Order: sequence, then C-alpha cells, then structure tokens
Amino acid sequence: MLGSAVGMDKDVMKRLLRDVGIPVARFISVNRYSSEKIDFDDARTQLGLPLFIKPANLGSSVGIHKVRDRKGFDPAIRDALNYDNKILIEEAIEGREIECSVLGNDNPVASVPGEILPRHEFYSYEAKYLDENGAVLEIPAKIPREISERIRQTAIKTFRVLCCEGMARVDFFLRNDEEIIVNEINTIPGFTRISMYPKLWEASGLPYSQLIDKLIALAIEKFEREKGLKTDRP
Repeated sequence: MLGSAVGMDKDVMKRLLRDVGIPVARFISVNRYSSEKIDFDDARTQLGLPLFIKPANLGSSVGIHKVRDRKGFDPAIRDALNYDNKILIEEAIEGREIECSVLGNDNPVASVPGEILPRHEFYSYEAKYLDENGAVLEIPAKIPREISERIRQTAIKTFRVLCCEGMARVDFFLRNDEEIIVNEINTIPGFTRISMYPKLWEASGLPYSQLIDKLIALAIEKFEREKGLKTDRP
C-alpha cells in the first residue's frame, strides 16, 4: 500500500528518488491552494521549452499536455487542475522510452528492459488505448549490455527506495543513448498477456503462468512474515 501510494504521487515519488541520487526530470510542483503561483516565464526559465504539465496523481497519461509556447501554458494548467489539486510542470526529456519489470519482496530482481516506440508525439492516452497502432514494443530493447544492466539495477533501487513489494514496472528515459533518467514507477502495471510487464518477464525466461505463481508465492511469503509481528504489548 505504501509503495503504491508513493508511486501514484509523482511529486513525492520524484523527491524521494532525487534525494537518494536517482536521476529524474527537473520539475516544479504546483498546488491549487498554495499562495505560490507559477507563470510561464518562471517555468520556461527553470525548465526550458518544451515542457510537460500533468496531474500529480493520475495514470494512463490522462490530463497531460506538452507545452511549446506561452499560448498553450494556461489552458494546460487549467485542464490538469481538473484532475488533481496538485500538478507537475516538468522538463521535456528527449530520449528513448525504456521500461523494466521488477519482481520480489526483500530481494527483488529485474527483467530485461523493453522499449516503447510511440507513433504519436509522445506516449499519450490516445497512443496507449485508442490507436491500435499507437506504439510498437521492442522486447528486449536494442541497447548495449552495459546500459541494460544499469537500467536493471536502477529499477531495483527505485523499487526499494519507494518501499515496493511484489511487482512494479519502472519507466525510464534514455537520453543520448547513455544517460538514464527515471520517469515514473507503476506499481499495478497492465497484466494482460500482451502487456509490457508480463512480456518483459517472458523475454527474461519466466512464462505468464509461472509469473502468476511467483506473485502468489510472494504474497504468501509476505503474509507469513508479517503474521508473527506483535500488534500490542503483553
């Protein structure tokens, strides 16, 4: 529960990752009820252009806008605030979109990385759910072994820092084919047979049915571990 709550709030997630030295995109957090306001010139000075505006607590790319100029800034802010009282203004990272699945409790392991090749300007809601040709999945990603290993280790570190257990998918940007930046974590990733999470494990040698068995075993392991904890004083 804690890992999912932290992972859902992109502001809190990014601050925790940043504090332990995991690279994330530069961002500004804006609260609807805060006295501190942000305008286009401030955001452009701090983050450059283009930039992304997104609700802090939402998934599936709902309410996300890519802003290139002053004209699009205020409408994007207003729309994002329709979905959350806290929003993020974030620098746009030009890079490849890489995803990595993580599995485990105390000793998590990572899958081979895969790459999202969106056919839209970015991996939007439309690209994910409305356009059947909105993106291509490249599994495993065509990246050097050393980069692949760094992504896997960073995915595990991210999983641990955010107090996750069981499963999660960590999404990255790969800038200039060498700089690894964590975009976000999805603690309840898609789990159909064609979803990225199980497909990455299948490419790593763990078929769908065995992956389900493993997740059940991890849940039982956690239950047995916590069953013996005391909840009051004798």
